[in-house]
Amino acid sequence: MPRFLIIRFSSIGDIVLTTPVIRCLKQQVPGAEVHVLTKQAFRTVLEHNPYIDHLHLVKDDLELAIERLKAFDFDHIIDLHHNLRSLRVKRGLGKPARSFHKLNIEKWLLTSFKINRLPNVHIVDRYMDTVAAFGVHNDGRGLDYFLGEQDHVAAADIPTSHIAGFIGLVIGAALNTKKLPVEKLQELCRLINHPIVLLGGPEDREAGEQVATVDPVKVYNACGKFTLNESADLVRKARLVITHDTGLMHIAAAFQRPIISIWGNTVPAFGMGPYYGQSHTPSQIFEVDGLRCRPCSKIGYKRCPKGHFKCMSLQPMEQIARAATNMLARP
Repeated sequence: MPRFLIIRFSSIGDIVLTTPVIRCLKQQVPGAEVHVLTKQAFRTVLEHNPYIDHLHLVKDDLELAIERLKAFDFDHIIDLHHNLRSLRVKRGLGKPARSFHKLNIEKWLLTSFKINRLPNVHIVDRYMDTVAAFGVHNDGRGLDYFLGEQDHVAAADIPTSHIAGFIGLVIGAALNTKKLPVEKLQELCRLINHPIVLLGGPEDREAGEQVATVDPVKVYNACGKFTLNESADLVRKARLVITHDTGLMHIAAAFQRPIISIWGNTVPAFGMGPYYGQSHTPSQIFEVDGLRCRPCSKIGYKRCPKGHFKCMSLQPMEQIARAATNMLARP
């Protein structure tokens, strides 16, 4: 019975993108025992995944976690994070390991000199390369996200006006240069003639309140009112999800929801756009082309380094609203 340890410490979206590796490894390697190591803060992302035999969590003391992991005597380590912390784990366990190639030089060339040497391959397929030697192939089923019964949002917890169907509008993101300004979100909500649920964390609550002033009946601010998994359930229930480049975008793809993704300082060329596997779920990407400053970072900033923030301020709200209407009209 081969025992595998998969390492991916963070963050929400990146962890969700590893789920095809977890599933395919478990289902395609006879007798495989699959363990996953991640940060305690992201436990809820994986705790209900049925393809994981053991979920290992680390908070601050990595050396203590390594000592605990030694007791499992792993046969193989699959490093899907590939940083100094995962290197410490591999050295500490001393087992055969395969690591994901992060293409940092290629990303640096793109962000610094706008020279694109990145392969036209989604990061999921690059993750899958780490387990190809075990006879594992991509089954084409896309991403996974699993919820517990306690994560399901009751109909009574959202406005009656939204029960028959709503658009999930994800207004949050890890960094500000990935987010539309409040006034652009307000414009989008004015243009969309359909119930909208705003999704984000507690840090997005104030922005959500400002956006909801456009129409407090049509727009419900759910930011900070639900847990991550409850927000994921709202994404699952949405007819359509409009989102920035953020974790809930990948969760929406896992639930095979139609997605309109809006990109600021980052670009889909990094290989992390919505991933559906072999399904034909509709998805549309909006990004402002022709900006010499974009992409300015592979992650993002608190504010636009140039000060103009054209990658978001020039986003065509009327076109995005029209795309949403057209997606909703599809059977």
